[in-house]
Amino acid sequence: MTTDEMQAQLLKAVQGLKTQVTNRESLSATIDWNKKVTVAQPVKIGSQTKDELLNAVCQEMGDCQCCPLGKTRKNLVFGQGNPEARIVFVGEAPGADEDEQGLPFVGRAGQLLTDIIVKGMKIQRKDVYICNILKCRPPGNRNPQPEEIGQCEPFLKKQLRIISPEIICALGTFAAKTLLKTDIPISVLRGRFHSYEGIKLMPTYHPAYLLRNPSAKKQVWEDVQMIMKEVNL
Repeated sequence: MTTDEMQAQLLKAVQGLKTQVTNRESLSATIDWNKKVTVAQPVKIGSQTKDELLNAVCQEMGDCQCCPLGKTRKNLVFGQGNPEARIVFVGEAPGADEDEQGLPFVGRAGQLLTDIIVKGMKIQRKDVYICNILKCRPPGNRNPQPEEIGQCEPFLKKQLRIISPEIICALGTFAAKTLLKTDIPISVLRGRFHSYEGIKLMPTYHPAYLLRNPSAKKQVWEDVQMIMKEVNL
């Protein structure tokens, strides 16, 4: 093999090697180790606050006329308190004072409930959430009727799902029976936790019942102490 032939083969080999190197570089990814890597943040679904969501449900009710109580009430009583509350108290229906002011538990029974919360549980009323099964006062404070409960309960369920408390305290027969879907008397239901859609529920006597039967305050205090222990108060 002549010198010219050897040079020609060597040049061909060098060109082939150059082609391979060029192809590999085109397929490789260049990593800048000094460049800060940005980690994708999870997308926030539902940017509304609980307060905004509750207000939306209240606006949804508007001037509700789903049942005859809409024509006899003065004010719709939606609920009051902390949207982030760990404890929600649910009564049966507004009374005369509540109907007048548009706020839950502001009459004599409401003052007793406030005393239980503030003096007994040692927290502020504004730290809990308070509402009723019915949002309108039944005439003469009569018992809620099944059709009225049926129309109003969906709004209550929305409230509870938005707040998602650790504990629900059902005040009285109608609150307990409505939420637990049972006909068992409150005297049997109270004193132990039940479950409402995965939330612990404590039934106890309504404050209005305590005004008529002061001796039952001891039992209510026992129920409240169980709630306090559950949330480490």
